[in-house]
Amino acid sequence: MNTLGIDIGSLNTKVVILSDNGIAGSVVLPSGEDVAATAKEAVQQAMEQAGLSLNGLPAVSTGVGGKAYTGNAQSKSLSTCLARGTRYLFPTARMGIDMGAESTTVIKINERGRLADWANHDKCASGTGLFLQQMAKLMEMPLADMSRLSLKAEGRADISSTCAVFAESEVISHVHRMPPTPKADIAAGIFFSVVSRIMALCKRVGIEKDVAATGGVALNVGLVDILEKELGFKLMVPDKPQIVAALGAAVIARENAEKGIK
Repeated sequence: MNTLGIDIGSLNTKVVILSDNGIAGSVVLPSGEDVAATAKEAVQQAMEQAGLSLNGLPAVSTGVGGKAYTGNAQSKSLSTCLARGTRYLFPTARMGIDMGAESTTVIKINERGRLADWANHDKCASGTGLFLQQMAKLMEMPLADMSRLSLKAEGRADISSTCAVFAESEVISHVHRMPPTPKADIAAGIFFSVVSRIMALCKRVGIEKDVAATGGVALNVGLVDILEKELGFKLMVPDKPQIVAALGAAVIARENAEKGIK
């Protein structure tokens, strides 16, 4: 059986085609202004990858724009889809940390692979992928370079503000003070400020191994390194962490089809 999962986020739209043999197709596109059109294009590209047509394919959508998808799909919460997708990739996972463009969500997964608890941070930009992109601009380097640079840090600059605007001011002051704070230490301080917010969410739901890191920010090796040090153990990171919620949506679509739910 082939099923379709669509995750429409504020920054990117992700689509997964799930077959009996695993992921048959996956696409990530910038969401843009017309999220419905982007979702349609992403679905078409994923279908072409899998060599399928859309006719009658069971589908589930999720994400902040999930209900904007104009195809025939049920809409499910992001946390529920994250739990299913994480469990599909990592059967031993009991916890997931999803780090996206505008929010961070921590989920607990029960022994049946279902969502048991969750907490998220979306009130301020200072714990998100967009915040990290802005910080990289202030540092005048690509985010990937800032990530690798942080691994060379001998200390951590103090970036303590919980407000993105004030955090920017702190970074600027480190860059321009005399003598200037080493850029590697500033990068490490930026990532640690984000990790501190993530750890607060983890402690809210209760830390339980094994733990998977998902979402686009999970590709940031510098942040993941600091997060692992704070947790005290290694995280499980999939090759394509951005598509996990879309994968979970496709898993739910399969479960619904098997139960005869339309």
